[in-house]
Amino acid sequence: MGVSGEYRYDRLTWEDVNEAIEARRVVLLPTGSTEQHGPHLPLDTDTFLAESVCLEAGRRAADRVLVLPTVPYGLNLHHIDFPGTIHVEPEVFIAFCLNITKSLAYHGFEKILLVNGHGSNTPLVDIVARKTVLETNSLCAAVNYIPLALEAFERVRDTSIIAHADELETSLYLYLAPDRVRMDRAVADDDPAGRYMSADSTPNYPVRLSDYWGRWTRTGVHGNPTSATAEKGGVIFDAAVSRLVEIADEFRAWPLEARSGRHGRAVQADIRW
Repeated sequence: MGVSGEYRYDRLTWEDVNEAIEARRVVLLPTGSTEQHGPHLPLDTDTFLAESVCLEAGRRAADRVLVLPTVPYGLNLHHIDFPGTIHVEPEVFIAFCLNITKSLAYHGFEKILLVNGHGSNTPLVDIVARKTVLETNSLCAAVNYIPLALEAFERVRDTSIIAHADELETSLYLYLAPDRVRMDRAVADDDPAGRYMSADSTPNYPVRLSDYWGRWTRTGVHGNPTSATAEKGGVIFDAAVSRLVEIADEFRAWPLEARSGRHGRAVQADIRW
């Protein structure tokens, strides 16, 4: 298999990397977590699902996309009351991912896309993308894969909540690796909710609150996974992958223009923030 057919970044040689840079490949960095996902899903749920979507996008667009090894940890202290959860401080996560994107930029990759599968990483990957743009000559963006599938999921969903270890995540895992899902242990659960906020900070509320899950749930589930099916998971997967390929293609074609200042006199260009 030549470099044009290999979409896994870590399977390339350094000579292949030079070819990939010349081909203007978009590099995907999947980010996930290692955290509890109720009694029925493994700790790798966020990591495995985000990685699977990215790898399939890479397979479908192997001449245009590269997929980095997944970052399997994230901000998770709010889940720490449940055994197995691994928490990484946000400053550490940002610095670690930024070192990865800066390395890519150093080598000459101009388009880098973080593809996140863990809700609490969302503001962090946004900061990583912004800092990469501001501190390199490359462009970096961030996207959560779940919103890419929501339009398609609406056609098959049976439950009202999209949150954690729910119908969506469970269906997707059932489609990709059903032998790891313990559907006999799947239970529904919900968080306390008011007019403006809920304990799990779902997007339908304007106030962001992420309370310790040990305060309000004994199951570690937010949503209802009992109606999940592999068939629904297939719909979710194809939609997320198709949209991700479209995003990568749009990003690949995005212009990278030279900056132009508007100051009337010379600036102190040696200042660094």
